[in-house]
Amino acid sequence: MESRQRLSILLATGNADKQRMLAWLLEGLPFDPVSPAQAGVSASPDESGESHEAIAKAKAEAWSLAAGIPAIASDGGLLVPALGANWESRYTRRFAGPAADDSERQRRLLTLLERCRGADREAAFVEGLAIADGGYTLASWEARGATGRIVNNLADAGDPTGGDGFWVFPLWHFSEFDRTYDRLTQEERASLGDHWDSLRSSVRSFAQEWVPNKQSAHDRLEWPSDNAPTGASR
Repeated sequence: MESRQRLSILLATGNADKQRMLAWLLEGLPFDPVSPAQAGVSASPDESGESHEAIAKAKAEAWSLAAGIPAIASDGGLLVPALGANWESRYTRRFAGPAADDSERQRRLLTLLERCRGADREAAFVEGLAIADGGYTLASWEARGATGRIVNNLADAGDPTGGDGFWVFPLWHFSEFDRTYDRLTQEERASLGDHWDSLRSSVRSFAQEWVPNKQSAHDRLEWPSDNAPTGASR
């Protein structure tokens, strides 16, 4: 009987919501996602890179060395053009200081934007993603998603602490659906040109080329029919 193998890959983050999104990128591919807790590993990657893609690469490389298996990692941030030099997307999570909680981060961002109106409150999200093995990056990408607007105040956000796990999403409103990002379905996000959908396509294209090279000479990977490699490399 023909043997089939799947590859273990580390979801290189301790954040449960981010693990869920990384696992979603891999759905339907011949991977067995493993969390750091399941692998019993930890890492402290350098996050001083000059772009989200560079930071994602550093994360994936460090985690792949720690786990001894391929790792997939991401790094994202909010782009707020109207704030100019007062905002840096790479520091979206820690711009309010290391001791700030999500509520404080939300209040601080709204304070920065309190004099902004209309289009000056527009914001987009950028996400870097990388896959590494043995401490070396195999592939990396950076995707910018849809543009929404930051709500005027916390009252407009509905439940500013609920939703999708990242502090800014309950403040990021899309008029097309009259809801904030954390309340959109995956299908609604895709219709807007979501950054995660773009990255998912990139991961699938990469996996169809790379994964077969990891198989042994006598094993064949379990590719679902709609993702089966066509043969010749592009």
